[in-house]
Amino acid sequence: MEVHGIDWEDAFANAAYIDSGMDYPDRWERDAEAFRLKANAELDLPYGAAPRERFDLFRPASEPRGLAVFVHGGYWLSFDQSSWSHLAEGALSSGWAVALPTYTLAPEARIHEITRSIGRAVTAAAKLVPGPIRLAGHSAGGHLVSRMVCDDTPLDEATADRITRVVSISGLHDLRPLQLHSMNAQLKLDEQEATSESAALRSPRPNTELVAWVGARERPEFLRQSALIAEAWRRKGSRADLVADPGRHHFDVIEGLADPNHPLTRAYIGP
Repeated sequence: MEVHGIDWEDAFANAAYIDSGMDYPDRWERDAEAFRLKANAELDLPYGAAPRERFDLFRPASEPRGLAVFVHGGYWLSFDQSSWSHLAEGALSSGWAVALPTYTLAPEARIHEITRSIGRAVTAAAKLVPGPIRLAGHSAGGHLVSRMVCDDTPLDEATADRITRVVSISGLHDLRPLQLHSMNAQLKLDEQEATSESAALRSPRPNTELVAWVGARERPEFLRQSALIAEAWRRKGSRADLVADPGRHHFDVIEGLADPNHPLTRAYIGP
């Protein structure tokens, strides 16, 4: 009897299992550019000294209800905020100001450094917009927003206390398997960092509300990752809901953020 281990290269592959998967980045870029042309936007606001430490801020027509932050994915290796502007539309149409940060990518930055970078981004945006803060992130961005409400958050207490809900969309919450993937040549995860940066292995801050949102048609590893953090944080006393969005895969699961009435947007910013 031949016994095979997990193929971690395949476990984290998304585009290969999605029809026309390679077409999505161009589509995102076109939609984002069209949205910026009509939105009230402040682009490339600095939050740190590094060239990529910038965020875009979209403001509603009236006084904002609060600040919604969306953090992009790309395995900490690719993309910037400019590909995702259109995903601000749902929260923006509901009266929230929306910040979209980017960050220094691996291998120039380690993941723990990217976590601190997003902490600076949230802090900077929070100084510009009063009221409650909601966080959402996709894939690697789901990891980063979840880390903002862990017991070792890089945020100051006042800013962290304003965060009332986090939505991790297809997030990565157990980074240990990534040590076995070829991308670790760039991520440079060791056992200590993989463990300390895994939100599912940490304790959430008190009164944290987390929604782990994942496409029901996603790869098994992404389904596992979302279920893992929801279960782990519930066991530690937090409200943590798991939603498997029917028919959605890793690339189209975020589309609901562009619709103010979509359940994903409502999970993000509330009624």
